[in-house]
Amino acid sequence: MIQLPFTHTPLNRPVHGGNLAWAAAIAGCSPDSLLDFSASINPLGPPKSVLQAMSAALEQLRHYPDPNYTSLRHALADYHQVTADWVLPGNGAAELLTWAARDVAAVGGGCHLLTPAFGDYGRSLAAFDVPIRPWPLPLQMAGPVYPTEPWPDPEAASILINNPHNPTGRLFTLTELEPLLEQFATVIVDEAFMDFVPPDQQQSLIGYLGRYPNLVVLRSLTKFYTLPGLRIGYALGHPDRLGRWQRWRDPWPVNVLAVAAAIAAVGDTAFQTHTWQWLPTARRILFEGLQSIPGLSSLAGAANYLLVKTTTPAPLLQERLLRSHQILIRDCLSFAELGPDYLRVAVRTEAENDRLLTALSQGMAV
Repeated sequence: MIQLPFTHTPLNRPVHGGNLAWAAAIAGCSPDSLLDFSASINPLGPPKSVLQAMSAALEQLRHYPDPNYTSLRHALADYHQVTADWVLPGNGAAELLTWAARDVAAVGGGCHLLTPAFGDYGRSLAAFDVPIRPWPLPLQMAGPVYPTEPWPDPEAASILINNPHNPTGRLFTLTELEPLLEQFATVIVDEAFMDFVPPDQQQSLIGYLGRYPNLVVLRSLTKFYTLPGLRIGYALGHPDRLGRWQRWRDPWPVNVLAVAAAIAAVGDTAFQTHTWQWLPTARRILFEGLQSIPGLSSLAGAANYLLVKTTTPAPLLQERLLRSHQILIRDCLSFAELGPDYLRVAVRTEAENDRLLTALSQGMAV
């Protein structure tokens, strides 16, 4: 049995990336001194347009937000070419996952869940006692990104997937996904990382919403636009469903600064284009660098992160990088199917990626 490090710290081991307070306690430095590869956040942002919009919105702090979020819903609707009543902003995608799980519970029959899976899926489903039926994805470390296995039979009435998949980075095609819309009573698709895929390669199901009232698409603005501290996401789905979610939740879940930021973000085409031009090359170079380090094997992916198999236990490697380099990588202990044999790293700038590769080379050589 592998004994995990960090047992001496009073802080709980994180189940998400980006826990800088926890990591800084191990590294013996301030959180601001850490180079964070554990959270899959765009290193190019936040966009200046977003910061300017938030600054201009400071005067609105003296007022309650519009409870209907009319301007934000229209901005998001225009961005996705749907009508505004098909959009529901939320306090991050995590809040909207809670209402999706409540919907799934009402349907009954349990929920298929692609595994390994983002931990908040299990949290939200468990909150409403929804039986989970895992469907494992193959962890191919070479070869095509897309799975060749058939989708599961609809033993459960619902299915929850994300595309691109976290943590593997797999991008499922519309051809692969469309049969699910016919098979399941409820289909929840988390597209939190779809913005990182160039438009001509995206495989979003948003265009299928009008034909399939059983479909809900969740989106996040925090990752692509570098706003994780702001908490802003949204759901796209049939107005009857979104109206039900609105009645369930607390009033004003999205603050006025987040509203201003979101409207500016989706309108910033220059920032979007810059990211789409930067990411493919940066990801390829990082992938090749990881492949060149003995003991590491990376899975190619379509998002802004890479899943890496390691012969050195990831928690031990994580500790070495924190103590010696003040670099935080994501271990995969929170993904039950992965454990200490895998780590995940975000794609950052060229200089930062070089620092990571140097640190990993040294950490693997100990």
